[in-house]
Amino acid sequence: MQKVFFWNGNKSAARQNYELALLEACLEVTAQDYAAVDVRVDNTDYPRAADETNIFATGADILVTVAGNVKFKDIPKLVITQPLTKGLLGYRLLLVRNESLASFSQINTPQQLQALSIGVPQTWADAELFRHNQYKVIEQGTLDDLFLRLKNGSFDYVALGVNEIEEIYASRVATLEGISIEPSLMLYYPFPLVFYVSAAQPILAQRVKTGLNKIIVNGEFESLFERHHGDVVQRLKLRDRAVLTLNNPALPIEMNGFSGSLLD
Repeated sequence: MQKVFFWNGNKSAARQNYELALLEACLEVTAQDYAAVDVRVDNTDYPRAADETNIFATGADILVTVAGNVKFKDIPKLVITQPLTKGLLGYRLLLVRNESLASFSQINTPQQLQALSIGVPQTWADAELFRHNQYKVIEQGTLDDLFLRLKNGSFDYVALGVNEIEEIYASRVATLEGISIEPSLMLYYPFPLVFYVSAAQPILAQRVKTGLNKIIVNGEFESLFERHHGDVVQRLKLRDRAVLTLNNPALPIEMNGFSGSLLD
């Protein structure tokens, strides 16, 4: 039986669960045409960018990351350019201190938000994106200490994907008290998640690409998305929020036309 090592770290549990289910569906739907596989999942978090960059060299076969992730720019890899989450991770809500809620409710232009500072963990792909869009970025620490630093006033807000903000808030933020999910704003930038496959695994790359196309056609992709994220638009009132749009300079040329379809 073939072993497939799936690195699924450096992300929220909400993302881990969905992305693993997606990979398993791609492998299952192609089971008759390829060898049986045993998926080994590694959820190790690597706070150092160099460790993440070397993930294929240390044994990973496949992972999910944002298209154009600069940490993998010079790493040999096979990229499956089919977006995996309708651009979900690029729809961002803010976490702010409660005493700032009134002032954030008055923001409706990029310039107003650019005057404030955003906290981003070290090595996150978002940091350079926000800097490119003239936002004030405080890039330091890890996800584990991010929210304590927000509470202590090291920066003004944190932006997280709509697919993960509730789970992260419940598990990491609520007990700190004094921080809320801001109810009136949403950021958007094209930030598609895709499969990266080790350059040494072309057959796996072709299998996952084939499987992904099959589950899109047979409806399983939509069912998985609905099961994990189906009511997020209504639950977080995304259509009622003011939207500030940012550019993504790292978006690869072959995905230049990508636009999130969550609100379609």
